[in-house]
Amino acid sequence: MRVVHVIAGLSMGGAERALFNVLSGGLARKYGGAVLSLQGEGVYGPRIRALGVPVYSLGMQKGLPSPLTIERLRRLVSQLRPDVIQGWMYHGNLAATLAARLAPGQPAVSWNIRHSLYSLSAEKPLTRQVIRANRWLSSGPGAIIYNSQLSRDQHEAFGFSGLQGQVIPNGFDTERLAPEPDRGLLYRRDLRIPYDATVIGHVARFHPMKDHVSFLRAVVQVMGKRSDVVCLLAGRNVNLSNPALADLVPPELEDRFRFVGERDDVPDLMRAMDVFCQSSWSEAFPNVLGEAMALGVPCVATDVGDSGDIVGETGIVVPPSDIHSLTNGLITMLDRTGEQRAALGRAARSRIEANYALPSIVERYKTLYERVSTE
Repeated sequence: MRVVHVIAGLSMGGAERALFNVLSGGLARKYGGAVLSLQGEGVYGPRIRALGVPVYSLGMQKGLPSPLTIERLRRLVSQLRPDVIQGWMYHGNLAATLAARLAPGQPAVSWNIRHSLYSLSAEKPLTRQVIRANRWLSSGPGAIIYNSQLSRDQHEAFGFSGLQGQVIPNGFDTERLAPEPDRGLLYRRDLRIPYDATVIGHVARFHPMKDHVSFLRAVVQVMGKRSDVVCLLAGRNVNLSNPALADLVPPELEDRFRFVGERDDVPDLMRAMDVFCQSSWSEAFPNVLGEAMALGVPCVATDVGDSGDIVGETGIVVPPSDIHSLTNGLITMLDRTGEQRAALGRAARSRIEANYALPSIVERYKTLYERVSTE
């Protein structure tokens, strides 16, 4: 069987990382296939190619596909002759449906939705139209994969077909994401973080739904009560040259913040953290939360998407967009002893191993592909 994956792009992001994870976790060996990126190869294109999976870029500009893009898509699917075409995210789902209609042999189609849908009005105008198009076509694919139960519930309430829905959460390579305290200490030294500091970490691209504003305001309040706290932030456009962030950091506290921007060494950055914080007001299944837990870092997270179920009793869950609750959650975590936090971190890692280990998630994809390819 040959499975071809269609995705909007391969830059640093949650869906892109999830695609790479399932390919590296066994799908590449089992099905070969290929990855079609509607835009460029980004960060993950070379990494996927290194797994032995061909990567093709259609060179589409942002917006609607041009006739040339559609012709490139037709030629590729005719050449690859897939048995299953797997779309990733809304744009990839539409392209997968179109590709199946252009391909010889009528391959099966599976969609993959990794987005919460709290409010359509919060989306960009073009994205709203693409979501509506997904809804209209949602009875067509043989399967619709959601990475969280809340995402499935929200989309089906919006009118997506419920017959093909299935939740397959994100999977994590717990061998790669292993606690290594010595590496964390090295990163602290490189970032000029004092040895005895307590580090609160945050990893997310700059976007309103990630709610850096609430996070920074909460951390500033925490710093007013705890002189040992240092804050480490990573993510695209997360730096002090971004005025939306710089204005939230008091000058007298700048030396207690480390803004490192977008990085490809996030696990090592997390190893340097004592507490990880997810502050979003909208998520489905945040990869960074599972990664921090797998690395044994105790978490304070907002109750969005499936975050509460993911964290369980191993961390602290607070309401979204509530600076007071987020501040109190961070202080409560910091007031625990180092050994108490370490115990929570061990419990968090065990929870990921038990519920979200990559091999078991890959098996669920394999089972799904075997089913849809024979229907």
